[in-house]
Amino acid sequence: MKSILITGCSSGIGLCLAEGLRRDGYRVFATARKVEDVEKLKHEGFEAFQLDLSSSESIKMAIKAVFQQTDNLYSLIHNGAYGQVGALEDISRQALDEQFQTNVFGWHELTNLVLPKMKLKNEGRIIYLSSVLGFVAMPFRGPYNASKFAIEGLVNTLRLELAHTNIQLSLIQPGPIESKFRINAYKAFTKHVDMSRSDYQQNYEKMIKRLKSDELADYTLPAEAVLKCVVHALGAKHAKIHYQVTFPTKLFAVLIRLLPARLMDKILNKAGGGGGR
Repeated sequence: MKSILITGCSSGIGLCLAEGLRRDGYRVFATARKVEDVEKLKHEGFEAFQLDLSSSESIKMAIKAVFQQTDNLYSLIHNGAYGQVGALEDISRQALDEQFQTNVFGWHELTNLVLPKMKLKNEGRIIYLSSVLGFVAMPFRGPYNASKFAIEGLVNTLRLELAHTNIQLSLIQPGPIESKFRINAYKAFTKHVDMSRSDYQQNYEKMIKRLKSDELADYTLPAEAVLKCVVHALGAKHAKIHYQVTFPTKLFAVLIRLLPARLMDKILNKAGGGGGR
């Protein structure tokens, strides 16, 4: 039974991955940031641990707990993240730092803690849940855009450095997926952005309406669409480097290669709807 560590399993994609991979026969170590979510996972029969990606101490404690249960971790799946929204000129250094602590630095530290054992056995799969916003930018999502661009840069470099090993790295690039992403994005927005002092109040009104709405964005897919890609990345002899999920991701991946940058900017601005999409 191959062991897998997954971050961000409290809901959405992470929970779907944990449940689906357990059904497929993998031994799943599920982690979440909040104690109450860890307890829920344990109640559902998972081997679960608390892991706060913004805390180096929490990461080290979680890895220690996992390695007490197994010395044969086959895969690490990076999923835990959130999206800080807002116009970049309204985003403080602190807000950007918090975004990167969770979405980038925590992932990097976690990777470095599992790599030695993977290299010792000369096998393993590390899977990163990136985004369509890891290769195209959209307005009013700057910190999240930047964090995903950073992850893609780190992964592309690490893949070259591990080319002499049998450790395979994959980037999964979803577009709109059913999850609690909007709820967490709204919480981050209210924490860090003061609308009353912004030049973008009208944009924020549209954005808040979208974040609070239960209406799904066009082409939204269930989390199972991501699970399908993860299953292939884990089981294929040669995992893909990029897995593009949802129509918008596939479309933008083509357009960015074909169109001039200024025309692409116009398309992305229109797609963003001034924050309303």
